[in-house]
Amino acid sequence: MSRVQVIDDQGHERVHERVAAVDVAKASGVVCVRLPHPSRPGQRQCRVWTVTAVMGAVIALAGELVALGIEKVTLESTSDYWRIWYYLLEAQGLDVQLVSASQARQLSGRPKTDKLDAMWLARLTEYGLLRPSFVPPAEIRELRHYCRARTRLTQDRTRCWQRLEKLLEDALIKVSSVASTLDTQSVRAMIEALIAGERDPRVLAGLARTRMRAKQDALAQALAGMFTSCHAEIAQILLDQVGFLDRKITRLTILIGEQLDAIPAARGAGPGDAPGPGDGTGPDAVILPAVRRLDEIPGISAELAASIISETGLDMTRFPGPGRLVSWAGLCPRTLQSGPRTRQAKGHGNACLRGYLGQAATGAARTDTFLGERYRRIARRRGAARAQVAVARSILVIIWHLLNDPAARYHDLGPAHYHATTDKARKARSHIRQLEALGYQITITQAA
Repeated sequence: MSRVQVIDDQGHERVHERVAAVDVAKASGVVCVRLPHPSRPGQRQCRVWTVTAVMGAVIALAGELVALGIEKVTLESTSDYWRIWYYLLEAQGLDVQLVSASQARQLSGRPKTDKLDAMWLARLTEYGLLRPSFVPPAEIRELRHYCRARTRLTQDRTRCWQRLEKLLEDALIKVSSVASTLDTQSVRAMIEALIAGERDPRVLAGLARTRMRAKQDALAQALAGMFTSCHAEIAQILLDQVGFLDRKITRLTILIGEQLDAIPAARGAGPGDAPGPGDGTGPDAVILPAVRRLDEIPGISAELAASIISETGLDMTRFPGPGRLVSWAGLCPRTLQSGPRTRQAKGHGNACLRGYLGQAATGAARTDTFLGERYRRIARRRGAARAQVAVARSILVIIWHLLNDPAARYHDLGPAHYHATTDKARKARSHIRQLEALGYQITITQAA
């Protein structure tokens, strides 16, 4: 018989007296309000009606809910249709929570209707049985829009370069075999010359700049192909698209910086100064700007730090500990237990945040730092993919501590940290076992 565990359960106690829930659809929502019964003490009463999903109707609904003294409003996260309900109800001072559909599964045997779904959501809200999803404040939401737009445009730009490389391969131009990337000034000048009509490989190779000049012979061989007017037209379209995307990405980067300056919690503060734009940038600053604090972590640039903040926000009280933030990001496995069988499964998490942290982990892996050494140690034993996830998790834990305490700064432990903390006796036993496995008999003597 296993040890008995005693757990205080509050799951079946009424938490809220007056609640509301909305079963969200594209054009409308079914609203259910649960209130104390006006004539039967101890009993509850539901009111259910349909509201059109337009600004005026939702604002009017918010006024009704405020007048009824609603303590908590629950919305089911259906596509992006929940946004009009969440933003407008929150703006009217209501306590709104967004819940995943998996938190309120329909009961087996119960008919599936919008009315019954709204009533079930309201009942679960009343007893506090729903876990709300994280919805950042309005200022972070705007920052998130800018950062995600920049990420998508950057991905589009990368796809344009990939299409251009395929086009050059079709034209038998093998310049990508000599140059590391196509977006260098030398290769771009060669492509523009090809578009203009130049076909002499030696002349094209002569456009190489700086270190590419040492590869002129290889470039001349790679640039001898069958580049036609058709290839030139498509290549010009792709280059124009790359230029357009470059300008938009630059504009978004400026807007991201302005938005960060407008968020008080993201600013720094000098000695004795109130936080303000540009404060805290000196060496004697009491509090550095949030982006500067994260930029000190190996693998994270200023642009990547801003993107990470747009996903996590700056208020770490939403995540009681770094483990909660790691779980929300989907960087730790779920445990699924059924009887004696326990297995692990992948969680969904925040895909954008995981992508940013993956970039940071890849960058940190190339550095001679504690995180770089951690990546290499794990990669040797368990492979590069697991090492990347492990380092991404470590970076996110560091981020939680830096954002939770604005005065904190990152200090690298150094690549020799593992060697300094390794138990000598344990290391000796490991070596002895390896030698004994090879058939040697080992005698240990203490050095004088």
